Amino acid sequence: MKSTRFEDIQGLLGKPYQDLEFLLQCFAEVLEENGRTDLAARIPWINRDLPEFTEDNRQDLLHLYSISFQLLNLSEVNGAVQNRRKKSEEHGLPAVNGLWGNVLTDLRERGFGEADILREFEFIEAEPVLTAHPTEAKRPIALALYRELYLLMVKRENSMFNRFERAGITNDIKRILHKLWFIGEIFVEKPAIESELENVLHYFYKVFPVVLPVLDDHLRQAWTEAGFEPKAIGKADRFPSVTFGNWVGGDRDGHPLVTARLTEYTLKVFRIHAFRLIMAQLDELADRLSIYCSLEELSEEFRKRYEELEVGESKDPFTHYVQTLASRLPVLEVSGGGLELEDRADSYRSSAELSRDLKILSRALKEYGARTMADHDVGQVLRHLDVFGFHLARLDIRQNSQYHEEVLMELVGHGMPHRLRECMESEEARQRFIAGELNLNRPFVTGPEALESEKAREALETYRVIARHGKTYSQRALGNLIVSMTRSEWDLFTVYLFCREAGLTRTSGEGLVCMLPVVPLFETIEDLKNSAGILDAFLSHPVTRNSLNYLKETRGRVRPVQDVMVGYSDSNKDGGILASAWYLYQAQEEMSKVGRKHGVDIRFFHGKGGTISRGAGPTHWFLRSLPPLSQNGLIRITEQGETIERKYANKGNAAYNLELLLAGLTHQAVLHARGEAPSFPDRDELFSYMAGESFRAFKALTTHPSFIAFYEQATPIDAIESSKIGSRPSRRRGKRSLEDLRAIPWVFSWTQSRMHISSWYGVGTTLETMKEKHPEKYGLLKELKRSDSYVRYVLTNVDTSLAATDEDIMTLYAGLVEDEKVREEILGLLRGELERTRRMMADLLESSIDRRRVNHHHSTQLRAEALRPLHEEQVRLLGAWRKSGSEDPARRDALLRNLLRSVNAIANAMGTTG
Repeated sequence: MKSTRFEDIQGLLGKPYQDLEFLLQCFAEVLEENGRTDLAARIPWINRDLPEFTEDNRQDLLHLYSISFQLLNLSEVNGAVQNRRKKSEEHGLPAVNGLWGNVLTDLRERGFGEADILREFEFIEAEPVLTAHPTEAKRPIALALYRELYLLMVKRENSMFNRFERAGITNDIKRILHKLWFIGEIFVEKPAIESELENVLHYFYKVFPVVLPVLDDHLRQAWTEAGFEPKAIGKADRFPSVTFGNWVGGDRDGHPLVTARLTEYTLKVFRIHAFRLIMAQLDELADRLSIYCSLEELSEEFRKRYEELEVGESKDPFTHYVQTLASRLPVLEVSGGGLELEDRADSYRSSAELSRDLKILSRALKEYGARTMADHDVGQVLRHLDVFGFHLARLDIRQNSQYHEEVLMELVGHGMPHRLRECMESEEARQRFIAGELNLNRPFVTGPEALESEKAREALETYRVIARHGKTYSQRALGNLIVSMTRSEWDLFTVYLFCREAGLTRTSGEGLVCMLPVVPLFETIEDLKNSAGILDAFLSHPVTRNSLNYLKETRGRVRPVQDVMVGYSDSNKDGGILASAWYLYQAQEEMSKVGRKHGVDIRFFHGKGGTISRGAGPTHWFLRSLPPLSQNGLIRITEQGETIERKYANKGNAAYNLELLLAGLTHQAVLHARGEAPSFPDRDELFSYMAGESFRAFKALTTHPSFIAFYEQATPIDAIESSKIGSRPSRRRGKRSLEDLRAIPWVFSWTQSRMHISSWYGVGTTLETMKEKHPEKYGLLKELKRSDSYVRYVLTNVDTSLAATDEDIMTLYAGLVEDEKVREEILGLLRGELERTRRMMADLLESSIDRRRVNHHHSTQLRAEALRPLHEEQVRLLGAWRKSGSEDPARRDALLRNLLRSVNAIANAMGTTG
């Protein structure tokens, strides 16, 4: 029997929850068929009975709830896709906010013409970067089954199927649910990085290449519907650029398992899979171009290349030409259908060489009269090569600045022992030494094997691996050299010396040139405050200028581009949401000014996660919230953990999210291309004040003498640190301190306990103080919330997080704190600030969330209904696990496994982890 609450929501919001009921009924039937009628009666929402956890059923009930929440997520995702389709059908493409139809129509109505928009297309570069940060709690095999289940849900909606065929689809859905029931979702051992690599490779190999033509078609359709001339948009080579990046196998910051050998393996695996796609595309193209004609009928350019390639005589010249191109790919098919890399004398060295031959084919087809085949069939392969090349995605290398510093000293000690003492005397002496070395182009040591420590050998070999790959093939596969915890420009200059050591530098007439981008990562609030000065010093150096000009030429850019990565996680952990949001905004604005000063475009790389605390929020609203000076059409953005599955697991949602990014980026670039960016002195002064007040309130909490003890007992941070959901350690250097704890488990633990302090704490105090002491500021904020995209974005994120925060659940977890004084002190602060923040946000926004955001409110309430028993069980398990000690290891392990099942179930319910 359905709960009254579920019936109400079905009536209010319709189809997604009707789909959910269908899936839950299928799940119930699967359980009944397996003799588990007791569990079928405990499925949430379609039953009134609450679960009663016992030793015998605990594991199964947790698994049941985890699956149920994931079915809710799938239903809501599918409902959103269907709603967008319905809107487009009934009201046209402009009806869906943030997509091409909406963006192009808005630009036209603002007075922008075709030429204005096409001019900006040339500069658009969007690059999502997939990472394996430990926020995906489900095993890859479970993810694959959920992807399959989603496709069956979509198939079920096709009206062409009769009732017998629909019954078959229902049976297929039940078979997937049967597998999900038996395989288990959680990791029982740490996943190997190879497993994480296989997971992200799925998206680069099976999702993004399939979605690319859909993206292009959407742009063409929206262009025409907006009233622009279809011919003006031309071929896809004039479209905004989208490429992809990858961190798995390259991100080694505090991750000892990411070795040079793994980086080499990653580059190889991606290259092989890139060739698999190209071979399939060329095979299909050869079939499509089967035109019987004489070679003499075709263009002279084509005939000349045909002979150079020694294709041989044929009455089907286009087909045989394409087959010859395929034979020149540097791979060899081996038994079992596998591929191995094999470089032959006549092999293509780069995708650019293959593209040149395909362009000759395209021109020949047009001259022959087959223009559609040239533009569509050959054009799609050219577009694919332009985006994915022979590499699929660029691999970034990330390492910590302190790690680099320690290894550099060992290099100096080995190669120039007489200079080591000088370098160790002071920071200034070390900087003078580095400055001198940047004038030279010779290594410290002859090879990594000469070094004493494994750490130094491994660091140097990593750079040698990427140097070899770039020289053997091309540098398209190589992304950025990212320096996390960048504290000064010298942290970046140090990387130039590592590149020099590996042969990634050369000498030009202007001095030393580095062939790969060296990129700072500013993470803490202090680093963000210092970022503009550091960037200015970095861009002022001749080696940086030489290197940016080299990269401009080799990558075909109009202006030099410097990437800068900004971290949302650590700045939030540092000072809470208002301080983080403002110092990120201010840093980007100031660094954009530095870029203009040096004639360099700054491409910001946003290190965002899946929670509000880590920068999450709707993509189009996020883009609108960025500083106008930074809106130059260039962006990189991380997609982490469970965010990847949520945004890209199926073709429809993947196309939607990529289109949001591309269209939103173009929209802002066109709007801000007219001249000098506007300034907002009143807004900036206001948020500077709010950030300072909020920072003080947040720091007063996190530096409170009782805070750490409360945090360690009132959240499941210890269980999360014992979990197996990612290969990366949860602490950078293994220290038991808040500073060393990674921001992801920090946010994860507050999310699990429904406290979410990092996305609201300090806001209430700030607003209340402002209203009482500075009413003019408060009045300005009320005005800005209606018109300013940045203000609206920040406040909406706080509002969203408050809706997910539950005071009763917070109190439940606080009961785990053994010291009453600690518990009452911190819980009192949290309750007081939560009440204050809710009261002040309601006053500021002038309406409640259930009126402003109906769908979000009801979805949150529906989840809360089923979450309560899970939280109660997790608290029981935490208490038992912590008291179990080491006397009975088997019982302790069993408790931990069930505890981690509860973590997975709650993560599924919240739709996010860290």
